[in-house]
Parts: sequence; structure tokens; C-alpha cells
Amino acid sequence: MPTVVHLVRSVVSPLTRTRLFRWAAPRLLPPVERLLAWLSGGRVQLSGLLVPSLVLHTTGARSGEPRESALMYTPDGHGRAIVAGTSFARDRHPAWTYNLIAHPDAAITVRGRRMPVRAIRVDEADRDAVWSLIEAQWPGYRAYERESGRVVRLFRLQPVPATTEASDPRS
Repeated sequence: MPTVVHLVRSVVSPLTRTRLFRWAAPRLLPPVERLLAWLSGGRVQLSGLLVPSLVLHTTGARSGEPRESALMYTPDGHGRAIVAGTSFARDRHPAWTYNLIAHPDAAITVRGRRMPVRAIRVDEADRDAVWSLIEAQWPGYRAYERESGRVVRLFRLQPVPATTEASDPRS
């Protein structure tokens, strides 16, 4: 099975870097992801069919309102999830990155299981190593950074013990 997934990723990966995909995906994928999550009780994500995926639950940086974002993640081998704010190579950082900077205590849902996390920005010294992990999973993914003209924000999502505050959906 891992060989099949790797083969599919290597075929699909170049398509995700096309202009058409970068235009269509931000418009079409979020509503499809929400519908599939609703139908499956949060256990299935469309993106999860190709790559490990999660739903990130943050607090709005300005609004303070709960926000959700379906994202690809890369396990780092130490129980943490790495997420990259590529935003389909757009020239602006995605809103969820501002949310994590303002409110690093968040939560993730993976295959229907919700857990509190703390977001830690990846520092400059670790960027290349983190990108290598991400690209081992999804070949060519760093091209989004080059094409966007900005330094993509990378975060490690560290699981934390559940507390009342960390369990708050706005955390």
C-alpha cells in the first residue's frame, strides 16, 4: 500500500503546482472538505486520501472567534505535526498562520480525534530539515514557497495535556 500511495503522490504532486490547481483548489476544496467532514463525523478528509491531514482549530487573531482549517501535515517522528502556510502559492500568508501567532494554543482533529496542541514556529536554522521532511511526503511542495515570493510560515504542533483552557474550541 505505501508504494501505491507514493506512486499516486508522485503523479498528482506536479498537478498541484499548476496555475489551474492554485486557482481552483482554494475555491473548491474547502466546501468539499466541510461536506465530507460533516458526512463522516470528522473522520474522513478528501486531502487525507493522499496525505496525512488534520483540521486545525484556532482562535481568530483579530476576531477572537473559533476558526477551522483543513490542512496537510507531516509527522516529524517525535509525536508532533508540521504544517506549512503555503496557501496554494498565494502572495499572502493564510489567516490560520496569523491566528497561531496570536494564539499558539490551539487544537487539531485527526481522523475524528480532537487534541489540544501548542504551535511553535520553526526557526530559520531548522527550515531546510523541516522542508526535507515535508517533501519526502509530498515531492516538490516547497515550490509553493518559491512561487509565492514569500517565506512560508512553518509550525510544529506539539500535543499538550488537555486542560479546560486548552480544550476550549477557541484555543
